[in-house]
Amino acid sequence: MPLPTVRVGVVQATPALFDREGSIDRVIRWIETAAQAGCQLVLFPESFIPCYPRGLTFGAVVGRRTDHGRDVWLDYWENAIEAPSVQTNRIAEAVKQAGMLVALGVTEKEPVGGTLHCSLLYFGKDGTLLGKHRKLKPTGLERFIWGESDGSTLVSFDTELGRLGGLICWENYMPLARMAMYQQGLDIYLAPTADARDSWQSTMQHVALEGRCFVLASNQFVRKTDYPERYQAELTNEPDIMSRGGSVIISPMGEVLAGPLWDQEGLLVADLDFAVLAKSKLDFDSVGHYARPDVFTLTVTNQPPIQPV
Repeated sequence: MPLPTVRVGVVQATPALFDREGSIDRVIRWIETAAQAGCQLVLFPESFIPCYPRGLTFGAVVGRRTDHGRDVWLDYWENAIEAPSVQTNRIAEAVKQAGMLVALGVTEKEPVGGTLHCSLLYFGKDGTLLGKHRKLKPTGLERFIWGESDGSTLVSFDTELGRLGGLICWENYMPLARMAMYQQGLDIYLAPTADARDSWQSTMQHVALEGRCFVLASNQFVRKTDYPERYQAELTNEPDIMSRGGSVIISPMGEVLAGPLWDQEGLLVADLDFAVLAKSKLDFDSVGHYARPDVFTLTVTNQPPIQPV
């Protein structure tokens, strides 16, 4: 039988910053847009709900926190999302209506204790919340606002579209984390990010070539004027465009199938030909004939097995 072709979408958009309900409204509209484009899977950026708080310090210096910084934290915390929750149920209903798989970057609030995590939520096409990945290692000042996770959230899913999973932003610079995901036999690798540098394109191309998988990378497009008025004074030295985007879809042979998209919102769409995926394994397979298990082993603590969907 011929190998399948899967239509996927990558959303590059602006959330309603520090506004959970407004951001959910935008998620639902983009899900509808992706459904109209015939997408079977769509990826949203890192922390699309309620936003990636680029440019804000949360009043943090070494050895001291400020009352104002705690107020900013409270604002962010109150607009984070629990999963599952009434809010994720709203998203799930839109996913069900669209009938496609959705991966959504959020700032997730722990219901016990209140720690925040940078998470990637996975929804099945029937709206079921399949699971979530929490970022293993927040970067820089992210460590001040997000907690770390463990191997139990290095999830992957065996779906009718192929095996999919992924890592968030600079987790993709962690060689062992990448290998932990490659070992799951991913066909489609998801990489929501907040990195809008040109060099991120090289990283995504490398992941595609190394993992011999399709790579979907999604980033936000955000301008300084998108922030609430109450934060404008803190952003005086920031550029007018604070996140240029750079979302992209790349083949297992490193070829760019869609994007990169810069300086605007949009939906990237590409048809993933699984014949290309199979042919890419001829000369390299990081978990097959290039693995050398007689020399190397990788043990991942608590990583769950691939979950059938």
